Amino acid sequence: MSTSNTKSPTKTIDVRGLYCPEPVFRTKIEMEKLAIGDMIKIVADDPESEEDVSLWAKRNGHELLSVNKDNKDLEFLIKKAK
Repeated sequence: MSTSNTKSPTKTIDVRGLYCPEPVFRTKIEMEKLAIGDMIKIVADDPESEEDVSLWAKRNGHELLSVNKDNKDLEFLIKKAK
């Protein structure tokens, strides 16, 4: 994991209440709007999101900076790589 996660995310999206595949779909849409090097924070509550979003980021060449659990919420910080 990178230390660059101390920077604030460029964009934050809240996908709580949405279930697979919506969190990944919404992340993809918002990521396409960002510049390379920008970061997005995703807040989700679907337990499947932990694996789904992590795998999506890896498959698409982005850097998963962190995954934090806060009760039922999951917070992802992803840096756009391409």
